[in-house]
Amino acid sequence: MTVSKEIFVDLDEKFNKVLKLLEDSKYDPENQPYVSKYAARETLLSMKASLENVIRTQSVSDKIKITAMLGSVYLYLGIVSIDTEELQSGEEYLIKCQDLIKEYTQEAQVVMVSLNMYNQFGILWSQRDPEKSKTYLEEAEKLYTIYKKSNVPPVDIVDVFNPNFEGNNVEMAWKNFEKVYTFTLYYLAQIYGALKDALKSAVYCHITLQRQLDSGDYESIDWALNAATLSQFLMEQNGFKQARHHLAASSYILDQYAKTLDAITERNEAFDAKMEVFKHRSADIARCWAKYGLLLLSKSKERLLNHTDDIDKHCTISSDLSTLTLDSDASVTTADLQNLQFTSLDLTHYENQITYKFILTIQDARHVFLNIQNWLQKAEAYYTLETLASDHLEIVQDKSQMYLNLLFFEENPENQSKLHKRRIDLLENIIKKVNPQYYLQYCRQIWYELAQTYSDILNIKSDKLRESKDRPSPHILAKINHLIERSIYNFTCFIDSFKEGTKQELPEKIPSDFEKAFLQAYFHIAALNSRFITLDKNVQLQNVESSFNMYNKVLDYCKTNEKAAELIPMELSICKEMVTLLPVKITKIRQEIS
Repeated sequence: MTVSKEIFVDLDEKFNKVLKLLEDSKYDPENQPYVSKYAARETLLSMKASLENVIRTQSVSDKIKITAMLGSVYLYLGIVSIDTEELQSGEEYLIKCQDLIKEYTQEAQVVMVSLNMYNQFGILWSQRDPEKSKTYLEEAEKLYTIYKKSNVPPVDIVDVFNPNFEGNNVEMAWKNFEKVYTFTLYYLAQIYGALKDALKSAVYCHITLQRQLDSGDYESIDWALNAATLSQFLMEQNGFKQARHHLAASSYILDQYAKTLDAITERNEAFDAKMEVFKHRSADIARCWAKYGLLLLSKSKERLLNHTDDIDKHCTISSDLSTLTLDSDASVTTADLQNLQFTSLDLTHYENQITYKFILTIQDARHVFLNIQNWLQKAEAYYTLETLASDHLEIVQDKSQMYLNLLFFEENPENQSKLHKRRIDLLENIIKKVNPQYYLQYCRQIWYELAQTYSDILNIKSDKLRESKDRPSPHILAKINHLIERSIYNFTCFIDSFKEGTKQELPEKIPSDFEKAFLQAYFHIAALNSRFITLDKNVQLQNVESSFNMYNKVLDYCKTNEKAAELIPMELSICKEMVTLLPVKITKIRQEIS
């Protein structure tokens, strides 16, 4: 007896109900996050019972079709179990699916089940055993490659259940087949990242983005954000050419989306929500561009410092990943790195904004600087102090780094001082507006940076004073003392921020992230106290005694916390020397006073 059409009609209705429940699950209430998925599971279990009964009691004329249907049910039971965090149950259903379809994986009605199954195995093992996850995803890759060569149109899972399906809608079937494989590549990108093969992960990320672009199956905002995120990794590998290209693609897609928004005539809540997301992500991508410029200046500075003589001859660092010399056992190929581009997009306008080559001159550095400034202003317009304070603080810190990076290429000491002064104005303006109680981590960073900046200006002024043959004016001497005071003040604010309890005392142990900076702050205060210019012997005595006390504080802390000594070996050596020498100087000044 053959299977009645009523059974297939019933299964088709139930499967469509399952798909609807899974689609609606995103709207489930927070206190019942899986209610729709549990309902879908009940329907799937009913389908499973029907199909197993068909196999057990009736002669099946189309064994492959029934196998595809039952395999799909096992697959979706596995998916629901994984989604509801029942991993063991999910694994069991996927294994049942694998055992059932193993002889038919390359059949048109089964291949979509097979690809999805391998992807789900990959998801299942991604956290527990990334290497095992990779094995399953590579099986999906092999299956895709083999089946693609057959040119036989695959059958969508939903069409497997359709009793009236006659192989129509071939184009959609191929499109969905490609979409499932795109997910395979996306999961492989994550797995290679987990396996610390970052470059291979980046290649898979790019291929995923390219496939989404080619198919037109993507959300513009998500695609742009993912491309910009990938750019941040590429530039950290010195792949500035590829990073710029991905940022350009990100901006291009965002601009195309802006045109779509402009064309909307009905301005309602849905439109306002879309505009808010667009403004938010536009600001994020502007920040990514700014980070690109900042890192390009920073890496250029680092490159020049490491290769002071004949840089073009001796420096092998390239800003283009396609010229990278790969090891023989590298998991990526030169062709992989050469293909990190979106050939279907005309990105010349966006790429011409900024170079990808390392900076050598102040003129080139200023051009990059102006671009960074524009991008940060755009980001700052969205991330205001009143609405998104943490992000606003980070943007202000990026602005400060923008001046600092430009400063390296500036040879004129007066111009260097002006750039430092702009940093100070930025940071002091923001620190006045921020409550340290809520933004302590940022305040600590700003206090420390302010202290260093005042110290840097002090060094410039002191060098100029030493080089001058003229007698220094009282104004110059007062300026130097003011710089010292401001540097000490900010270092002291940084140190005092670690005080605890009602008595506001420093703990015996400072958090590891700040321990080195904490000790260096004491060290800098000690050194700064010795740089005050004064003829008053009593003031001189106070300053030298303060230096002595600060050097001792470093030594006392390192005695209590022995591992801390490893963080500041050079400074510690100087501290030991100074606590030996300074008592002699203190005695001498006291004698002069008496």
